[in-house]
Amino acid sequence: MSKLNRFAIADHAVLPLSLVVIGVVLYVSLFGVFSDSYLRVGMLLIGGMLVILSGIAQSERLWDRALLALTAVALALSVYQYFRAAEEIETGLYFLSQTDIWMGVLGLIAVIELTRRSVGLVMALVAAIVLAYGLFGHLAPGFLRHAGMSAEELMTVLWFSFDGVFGRPMATVVSTILIFILFGALLELLAIDLVLVRLALAATGRLRSGPAAAATVASGLFGTISGSAVANVVGTGVITIPLIKKRGFTPRFAAAVESAASSGGQITPPIMGAVAFIMADVTGVAYLTICAAAAVPALLYYGGLFVAISSAARNMDLDEEVQPKVRFNWRELVQMAIFVISLAGIVVTMVGGASPAYAGFVGVALAAVMGFAIRPDLLLDGKAWLRFIRSAGMISAQLVVIVGAVGIVIGVLNLTGVGLRFASLLSSLAEDQLFVSLILMGIACLLLGMGMPTVPAYLIIVLVMGPSLQKLGVPIVHTNMFVLYFGVLSAITPPVALAAFAAAPIAGSRPMATALEASRLALPGFVIPFAFIYKPALLLGTGYPIIQSAQDILFVLLATILISRACYPRRGKGYMVPVGLGLAAGLIFFGPVVSWIAAAASIGLLVIDRLELTTQKQVS
Repeated sequence: MSKLNRFAIADHAVLPLSLVVIGVVLYVSLFGVFSDSYLRVGMLLIGGMLVILSGIAQSERLWDRALLALTAVALALSVYQYFRAAEEIETGLYFLSQTDIWMGVLGLIAVIELTRRSVGLVMALVAAIVLAYGLFGHLAPGFLRHAGMSAEELMTVLWFSFDGVFGRPMATVVSTILIFILFGALLELLAIDLVLVRLALAATGRLRSGPAAAATVASGLFGTISGSAVANVVGTGVITIPLIKKRGFTPRFAAAVESAASSGGQITPPIMGAVAFIMADVTGVAYLTICAAAAVPALLYYGGLFVAISSAARNMDLDEEVQPKVRFNWRELVQMAIFVISLAGIVVTMVGGASPAYAGFVGVALAAVMGFAIRPDLLLDGKAWLRFIRSAGMISAQLVVIVGAVGIVIGVLNLTGVGLRFASLLSSLAEDQLFVSLILMGIACLLLGMGMPTVPAYLIIVLVMGPSLQKLGVPIVHTNMFVLYFGVLSAITPPVALAAFAAAPIAGSRPMATALEASRLALPGFVIPFAFIYKPALLLGTGYPIIQSAQDILFVLLATILISRACYPRRGKGYMVPVGLGLAAGLIFFGPVVSWIAAAASIGLLVIDRLELTTQKQVS
């Protein structure tokens, strides 16, 4: 009997469970949360079962299927035990029995195993180590030692309360973020992602860097709604990477461009890979303020990529053939309009005072009505609908499971206070020197974020590292943006660079070499977070005068151009690397007087460089 026949039931069961997830998401976004307990715990149960059934359908090993079955039993028993005690838990008059404690342990183990299957070993190991620390941290050395806690205290917080697995991150995901996962899956169903790639190719076809610049535009556009840099690489990279290679770029460079551009989608408003909503919840700052603050840095990041790609292209022997003109039919033009109108609908609805979840529903409704009006054939395309339902259901399920694991980490860190102690240690190491603190924090963010998707990376990093910056007087929005940038850039930073590792096989390049090239391309992205701190008016909407914001934007823009040029200097102009980096440092890290002097010198340098290029072209 074939594998398909043996496990067809498990495979078919994914579809109705995915429909349940989609139905709940639409209901909650339209009518609001019907019950915190049933929504958070129920969605974890359904999401976990989706991951388990998908694994059973795909697995060929008997022991693996047995492990999945045990995980399903553990999850079901622990959720059942939670609901048995739900009413008493909510009134605070419930004391855990030994059965409750063991059921809670089973639930936590199930969440960790499901996380391993959803996003790999790194996030699962983090959750498991932190859980073990909660149990045995009283035996740890030095500042890591905590006062100790009983298993009952730990299970009360982690499983039988809204402070652990079912805490605020879970609430934000199930009530707000999943509708945007559905929105992204719908745009894929309507093939709008492919049209965005063609639009990018049309916009950049006349540039020397051509498809490399197109990959940057397309990945930025699609990345703003995609919750994963890796998914963005896989979705757009299969189209853009071969085109970049065909233009004459090396496979390593092609993969690096795609991975760096895809990672930037997570910092691009209005959706920012769903992190904007998490950040608004964590900081208590309005969502639209977060979007306004993120806008200029995101533009600078992509501007830096464009300059770096253009500078690299000048030094490469590229194919100079005329690129075919990309033409759009009326349907593709309308698809572009649908993308713009849907995003505009989301923003306008929130400006009008509606909740982010309802705004997401408006975006879904607009995209669906207009999309199916021009593509009525999709309404009867069963295969496309199956892909859409499974994709939306599985991505939602994996995100719910991952956030459950994040809840374990957050619950233990809050119980033990180790996050605050870590912040104090960091401050003492830096001796209240802001720059040293930022360097240490950036490195710690890169290490903590390696191998993790954006949402859990941001949540864990901001909890552990955020207080140390705030102790030095950095505003909360700037702190969170600093942490987010380094968490996102961990996707292209060796040794665990998930986005680069996903792009390398598509291009046929070595993964580590690709990660190093992507880090080189995105070097301005590692510097821009420092600009948040030293040029705080760069973040719009955070209370600084518009004149100061314009000044800081000018300084950081010039610094970004200089750093990008320094990464790929012109042949025979190697001496410009230290000059450019020195001027960039003057633009960012010093006061207005030094920055204006550096700005004047930078503009003069760029003008001279341009004149030299023009002269060379005229002579040749």
